[in-house]
Amino acid sequence: MAIPDYQTAMLPLLKFLGDRKEHTRREIIDHLADEFNLSEEERKKLLPSGRQEVFVNRVSWARTYMKKAQLLEATRRACFKITDRGFEVLKKDPSRIDVKFLRQFEEFREFQSQRPKEDEREEVSESKTLEITPEEALESAYQRLRDNLANDILQQIKSCSPSLFETLVVELLVKMGYGGSRQDAGQAVGRSGDEGIDGIIKEDRLGLDVIYIQAKRWENAVGRPEVQKFAGALQGQRARKGILITTSSFTKDAQDYASKIESKIILIDGERLAQLMMDFNLGVSSLAVYEVKRIDTDYFTEE
Repeated sequence: MAIPDYQTAMLPLLKFLGDRKEHTRREIIDHLADEFNLSEEERKKLLPSGRQEVFVNRVSWARTYMKKAQLLEATRRACFKITDRGFEVLKKDPSRIDVKFLRQFEEFREFQSQRPKEDEREEVSESKTLEITPEEALESAYQRLRDNLANDILQQIKSCSPSLFETLVVELLVKMGYGGSRQDAGQAVGRSGDEGIDGIIKEDRLGLDVIYIQAKRWENAVGRPEVQKFAGALQGQRARKGILITTSSFTKDAQDYASKIESKIILIDGERLAQLMMDFNLGVSSLAVYEVKRIDTDYFTEE
């Protein structure tokens, strides 16, 4: 089944703690994953940031919300058990526990009153926003901003001059650790006169190996024939490694061919090129920086 939203996880979580015993965070997550019949892929699915599993994040927020309503409590680091109030709730056999259900408790209402702007947003599209955790909402918004910026970057690349495109590719590779200095990289890459770059760049600062580069602003998807020609160029240069960059995309045949040949060819399409420029701060500038923090339970643990 699909990964449940954090509200759907609330009642099963409370029922698991209904034995009135202390359970660890890991025990809770594993039990609920089994109860919801999650596959290995679903259990390991990550948030867009790649720093936490989606299911773990949702269970954590289910636990946090019920703690605010005093249905469960933390007994020590990463360990929890049901409270008397939580046990009384279970005895009433509710069909579902969600944010609306938790609002009957004054402590939870006080918790929500501290976040009036979020509550206002919930009134507008509550059925949608309450399906995801705050981290998921934040990361989803961040991903939309990133996708929009990637599209803007790609449009700029397609409209820039051949010389600027050449500079852009070289500077990106330098920022990624190739080519040594900008001056070294510039000398290593030569102009081809066809609105692209064809040349070599040092793989490391010492020049222990070189990488052959071809970068062109194609409009249509790059197919297998173009990759084959590039592979042939590598053989002609006695090069073992190459980077083929396009502002468009690669067909599946092209990708399959590149993955099977002896030479190591990395294919970078327009979308990945834009993503790399964002990751290595090339052609972009920071507008704002937000830090998401969580409590340091070690600090509050007394020996």
